[in-house]
Amino acid sequence: MAGQDRLRWDAIYNERRDQPYPPPDPLLLQFAPPAEGARALDLAGGLGQNALWLAEQGYVVDLVDISRAALTRAQEEAARRSLRGVNFIQMDLDSAAFEAETYDLIAVFRFLDRTLFPMLRAAVKPGGRIIYQTFNTRYRPPQPFNPDHLLRIGELAGIFADWRLLHLSEPDFVTQVVAIKP
Repeated sequence: MAGQDRLRWDAIYNERRDQPYPPPDPLLLQFAPPAEGARALDLAGGLGQNALWLAEQGYVVDLVDISRAALTRAQEEAARRSLRGVNFIQMDLDSAAFEAETYDLIAVFRFLDRTLFPMLRAAVKPGGRIIYQTFNTRYRPPQPFNPDHLLRIGELAGIFADWRLLHLSEPDFVTQVVAIKP
């Protein structure tokens, strides 16, 4: 399964090779404070636009994705910007392991694996934050989509209910949560 996932995502990123490099996600721009030397995780970060922006803000970033093609393009963009401070890590998240209280910030965009929530919660340092945005059950994609990859309305807020919520939004087919760990 992991090999098939990697091949599928490599094919998607290779098809998009000639598209312009994407900007960072607006939610990240709004809620990720500059932090010289702080540690960040960009989980399932694809082309790494968020990881590179975080590195520009002073973070040391682990960019994790299954796709070697995406990570290669992110490395090329980092080199073009003469940017350091990003670790490019190819990983199948089905076998991910992150140490407790490692990251000051974790960013997750357009990815959902519910089994990772306990580990992600533990990986944030006290006072650190998670910035999470993904599709919810209102999403109606043009092609078949696995409903297991859609949040229920209110689900993400419930997962971080014991954290200080800075932002919660579910206006359409996207859920956004920014929360600080106590």
